Amino acid sequence: MLKIPNFVKDFPKTSNPPEAKSKMPIKKHFPNITENQEIQFQKLEKLYRFWNEKINVISRKDIDSFYEKHVLHSLGIAKVMEFSAGTKVLDVGTGGGFPGIPLAIMFPKVQFTLIDSIGKKIMVVNEIAGKIDLKNVTAIHGRAEALKEKFHFIVSRAVTQMPEFLRWTKGKFEKEQFNSKPNGIFYLKGGDLSEELAGLQYEIFNLKDYFNEIFFETKKVVYVAVG
Repeated sequence: MLKIPNFVKDFPKTSNPPEAKSKMPIKKHFPNITENQEIQFQKLEKLYRFWNEKINVISRKDIDSFYEKHVLHSLGIAKVMEFSAGTKVLDVGTGGGFPGIPLAIMFPKVQFTLIDSIGKKIMVVNEIAGKIDLKNVTAIHGRAEALKEKFHFIVSRAVTQMPEFLRWTKGKFEKEQFNSKPNGIFYLKGGDLSEELAGLQYEIFNLKDYFNEIFFETKKVVYVAVG
């Protein structure tokens, strides 16, 4: 069981979260989100600013570009894949909840399991999911290799090289298929991936084709079918 620090119990009754400073471009790129989804996205920055003052959840040099570099980047997967209701998705090495939490907001009828080996970060995931009333997230402190459950898709944000990631996730995929793409991996990475992906069957989506912000110029979603 994770030990809950005193400052967690105090939030938000005795602590005012820091003010949000970055622009929220979610509605611009996803105009069909509901009012409730928009509210959930709007709450994220203040919550993450609060936690980043206590625990290094995400890079502090990027916090002023929170929505662009963390939330919108995570939602790059939503630009290339519309998960069907009932899909089970595993986020490996989620850290503070990326890409899992933004994707769980975007797909409320999809079940997301977020796993990380650092207990403090999983505690943050649980707290944030609770504060925005996110019902479709399960957070686990542990390693993906030890999981017994199987999933339709696995997502992650550049936690290791793809060949190693495939070893971590071997045997973790459901056989049942009901999405527009075969079960597999959606991986957020950047730069030249030709050497890393050599010998694999894959599809690359350039995020600059979906987002016009400069940050996405070299960012990609890599899809590897394994089902």
